[in-house]
Amino acid sequence: MKSARASIRTESSRLGLCESLKHTSCGPIHRLPTQCSLIPNYSLCPNTLFKTPLYEFHRAQGGKMVEFAGWSMPVQYKDSHINSHMHTRQHCSIFDVSHMLQTKVYGRDRVKFIESLIVGDIAELKDNQGTLSLFTNTKGGIMDDLIVTKTDQGYLYVVSNAGCADKDSAHMQARLQEFKAAGHDVDLEFMEESLIALQGPSMAQVLQKGVGDDLRKLTFMTSVLTPVFGIQGCRVTRCGYTGEDGVEISVPSGDVVSLTEKLLADSEVKLAGLGARDSLRLEAGLCLYGNDIDETTTPVEASLVWTIGKRRRQAQDFPGADIIVPQIKAKTQRKRVGLISTGPPVRQHTPVLSSDGRVIGEVTSGCPSPCLKQNVAMGYVEAGFSKVGTSIKVEVRKKAVPAVVSKMPFVPTKYYMGQ
Repeated sequence: MKSARASIRTESSRLGLCESLKHTSCGPIHRLPTQCSLIPNYSLCPNTLFKTPLYEFHRAQGGKMVEFAGWSMPVQYKDSHINSHMHTRQHCSIFDVSHMLQTKVYGRDRVKFIESLIVGDIAELKDNQGTLSLFTNTKGGIMDDLIVTKTDQGYLYVVSNAGCADKDSAHMQARLQEFKAAGHDVDLEFMEESLIALQGPSMAQVLQKGVGDDLRKLTFMTSVLTPVFGIQGCRVTRCGYTGEDGVEISVPSGDVVSLTEKLLADSEVKLAGLGARDSLRLEAGLCLYGNDIDETTTPVEASLVWTIGKRRRQAQDFPGADIIVPQIKAKTQRKRVGLISTGPPVRQHTPVLSSDGRVIGEVTSGCPSPCLKQNVAMGYVEAGFSKVGTSIKVEVRKKAVPAVVSKMPFVPTKYYMGQ
């Protein structure tokens, strides 16, 4: 079993940053733009940063590099954040997501193993079908969100968040040792491949030129192994984090620059960074781990009950089931909701108020919506205020600003479900 991030978390991939320097040998490190809800993950003076195989390519393309989850990542390129956001909605963009943890789970008991850690029903998936799921702890809290794909190649393909990579890998390895000790057949491989996301309405016309498979047959949350523009060993999964039709392509790290260049040769395609990725996912009503969900929130509070398989609910055989399952029928004290407001932008940690000024919750993510020209946010409120259409207030700059509880996604999603 390879250690997590074995090929990229080496001394040669570390970037030492001096406390007193604004510029280093790796170029300028920028603060994140204030409209981006990723700010809590930004460290003014990280001791070390990891870099993806596209790091030098980002710099050459004018990427403004920031620290995110321990990695040096592009927050934007030469285009403004809003232009990049709108280009993704109208055409398509490439996002470097190689910092995320990719794992293969092997063995006869691989499904039983992964289901001992998550809430999803993986056994019911068809070959090459995937699902969003959640690692949960014994208290019902969400340890991370992840995508699990049941491949036809004899393994499960798992993608989880960069910020939780060390925690997730340790969690899986600890359970692995327990399973092996009990005589089960299971093993893990932490992958060395890079990962890029091609997202936007013109994705299919761009990518179809480079694959032999008919993309009309690749529906949302399904996956295929296929050469891409002549590059072998790629896995293409129709999913993403923008609400648009899109794919994530796992590609050998030595070929990721070449693949990115081939995709950029199409005029429909531009590079996009963390800033656009954040506002796109927020318009789509998608959670950011560490902001909108964490180990203090349960799937029911987070309005993610749909991730819990029916069979798993009945069996109550996942971590924290004794707390989570009763919450499904009973009312929780708080719920994650969408909010829309006008006026000053709503940011993380903004208090949510009732009409009489009482604090009833808190915003977890917020930004001005480039598509709607309104402020969109999500957060947790007391359950009695969670009904769509409820008028509430948000406290911005010590002033109570009118807002309304709104249905998510704020911008309709365009996932490809087939013809």
